[in-house]
Amino acid sequence: MAMLKHEPLSVSALNRQVRLLLESQYESVWIQGEISNYTAHGSGHWYFSLKDDSAQISCAMFRGKNRLIKYKPNAGDLVLVRANVTVYEPQGRYQLVVEHMEPAGAGVLQQQYELLKARLHDEGLFASDHKQALPAYPQSIGVITSPT
Repeated sequence: MAMLKHEPLSVSALNRQVRLLLESQYESVWIQGEISNYTAHGSGHWYFSLKDDSAQISCAMFRGKNRLIKYKPNAGDLVLVRANVTVYEPQGRYQLVVEHMEPAGAGVLQQQYELLKARLHDEGLFASDHKQALPAYPQSIGVITSPT
């Protein structure tokens, strides 16, 4: 058994120290991103992710702050937020606590999705006459995977 030179930290103590470090370095930041996974909780709080083309971060906007917002955000909206970076200690997950939100236009990812959907619709790929009924008992099943 290895001898410890220092008393080990508990998980709670480490999460608390990381939270304090992040909060002291990123007290108030402006971030632009596209909303996804939006949920309006029964408590009045909003939970969502902000994302760009290569990353996302979890966000919470509490009832006292979101009451001041003049519009209802939706998935795909591009927004500009002012937030505090923090750690949700019970799960050790870093997140943004949003203090202010304003629209910044339609999200690029949502626009790309809508363009693709319109193109496929124009090609007739959503037309009812192209649809086939599923067999009651398939003869074979394929699984498609990716190394990533």
